This record gives sequence, C-alpha cells and structure tokens, in this order.
Amino acid sequence: MKDYYNVLGVNKGASKDEIKKAFYKLAHKYHPDKKEGNETKFKEVNEAYQVLSDDSKRSKYDQFGSGFENMRQGQGYGGFRQGGFEGFDFSGFQNGSADFDFGNLNDIFSDFFTGGMGGGRTQARRGRDISTEIQISFSESVFGTSRKVLITKTSNCATCSGTGAKPGTKMETCKYCNGQGKIREAKRTILGTISSTKICEECLGSGEVPKEKCENCKGKGVLRREEEISINIPAGMRDGEMIRMTGGGEAITKGTAGDLYIKVNVASHAIFKREGNDLVMNLDLRLSDALLGTEYPIQTLDGQISVKIPEGVSINEILRVKGKGVPFSKNKRGDLLIKLKIKLPSKVSRKSRELFEQLKKEGI
Repeated sequence: MKDYYNVLGVNKGASKDEIKKAFYKLAHKYHPDKKEGNETKFKEVNEAYQVLSDDSKRSKYDQFGSGFENMRQGQGYGGFRQGGFEGFDFSGFQNGSADFDFGNLNDIFSDFFTGGMGGGRTQARRGRDISTEIQISFSESVFGTSRKVLITKTSNCATCSGTGAKPGTKMETCKYCNGQGKIREAKRTILGTISSTKICEECLGSGEVPKEKCENCKGKGVLRREEEISINIPAGMRDGEMIRMTGGGEAITKGTAGDLYIKVNVASHAIFKREGNDLVMNLDLRLSDALLGTEYPIQTLDGQISVKIPEGVSINEILRVKGKGVPFSKNKRGDLLIKLKIKLPSKVSRKSRELFEQLKKEGI
C-alpha cells in the first residue's frame, strides 16, 4: 500500500488547504519539464493528491487502507492480483475436449477487476499537467495584473479545432464499434464464458471518426506548437504562490486537457514589506520633528499622501494609515504601518548644544 500522506509530506489530519499547498510545492519540484524533475515522483504526488483532495476517496482510503488501494488498481480480489497468475499450473485443463483460452487470463482478470466487465465506466483520458514561472513587481502582486506567456505544448489543432476532421467535412460513425465507443468481447475460460468491454481503439471511445482527416494534424486533433497563454493574476498574490489554469495543460486526442500551474515570483520592494495584509515601511524623522510634530509627504503604492506626525513621538512608534495595504476581499484592504525612526545628528553646532543643555536642565 502507498502511504499517500507520506508521499505529500502531511499528517493524516491535514486540511484540504494543507494538502493542496503540499501538492503544488511537490508538483513544481518534480515536474518532468524541470531540469531536475522526476516523472515517477511527479506521478506519485499527483496520484496522492487525486485521492486526498476528494472527500469521498479520502474517506474510503482512510477506512479501508490497502483494500482501497487494491480496488483502485484492480488488485487483491479473492487473493488474485493483476498479472499474478504465474504461480498457477493450468496444464491439467488443457486436453482435447477443452477449448479454453488460457493465454489471455491476465487480460481477462485485468478487465474484470478494473471495471471493464459488462459496460463498466471507463476512466476519462486526460492530458499531462505542465508548469511555468512568471516574475511580477511588488506593486503588481498587491493590485493584481495580467501576463501573456508563450508555451510550447501539445494543443488542439487550430485548423480542425481538435476534431481531427478536415475543415468542411463531417464526422461519421465509427465502423469498428458502430458508434458505441466500446467493443464487447467474449472469451471462454476455465471459469466459463467471460464478457468484457474495451474502449474502441479506432475512435478512442467517442463513437465517431473523421470522414476525411485534417491534413495539419493527420486526424489526431492535437499537435505540438507554441501557444500564447493569458494569465490573470489576482490582487494580493504572495511570493511563490501557484495559479492553476484548468485545461491549460497539454491536450490529448479524444480526451480532456491537463492543467497548467503557474508559480508567481514577486520582486522585493525598496521601501515596503508585507506582513499579512498590511504594508510596513520605515520613516526617518529629524529630532526636532519628533519633539514638535509636523507633516511628512509619503509616497505610497496608491500615490503621494501627507502624514501628520504628532508631538513627542517615540523611537519605533508606529503610525497606521487605514486602507492603504493589500486587498484581501471585496472593497477591503489592509493598512499601511509607518515605523518611526528618529535620526540623531552626528555633529552638533555650538548653538544647538546650548539649546540641548537648556533642555537637559529642564529635564527634557
């Protein structure tokens, strides 16, 4: 049994959000398109996420453990395993009067245990997930932006729009399966006649084939090409967060396209730092302004504002400007926090020294 929690590096009580974050991190790390990617690890991570992100599948996995895994893989019914008949000797059944097909027992049991029997549901074909990275400015991460990137991937053919048919021609019923998308087979075995249903290899389950094939994609409906992708980046994105574009991954013949994962890298800012939904900055004050109070012009991400400095402020005292932080919901934003730094003079003139001496005498 595979320990899906261990694969994603989360505990058994992990929330959906924790599972999702762990998956995004590992999917980006192991993606085959990466220089140091690992296709085997990527498939394991994706398999674990498909189970643990689904409440029903996760419940069954937690309840049945290895039994659930065996059911998913088509293994472990009555002691049989797919591809596991090597230890049985069927030679005693092979005689002149018996006309059983022993050579395809593994295929029969594979269909039997994976839902291929009697018109069972067939798993939908799905293209490969892919990933990329983009760089945005600090301001763009706060307010949101959009990007267009060029990605080379397997996409639907632009000539036939993915149908595989020559433009202007129609699709016709598949002759191999009579439009059913599946082919039923009956085989005689030591267990009797067993019927199984398989996807038609000619139409790949669609029931239709092009009357005339598209010359551009040779009837496949997909081909590898460079495609421009528009990415909408929402306000409040954090550095390293992932955006998932459903169907933005690689297309597949007669199937659903995979997903595109975009890692967003946010550049640092010379003045502002982010703390939750608040923006934090330092402001250097002259000693006289700290004592007497004044107004300072501040350049925020929204534009210039004037901030009133009250009399007698302390070092590291924080002023809060409402609504100048990071948007986090409709019409709501965090605040701008201004940390005050009092700048002491490195040299003091004679007149200033006399004034400071007078203040000292007064206990200030």
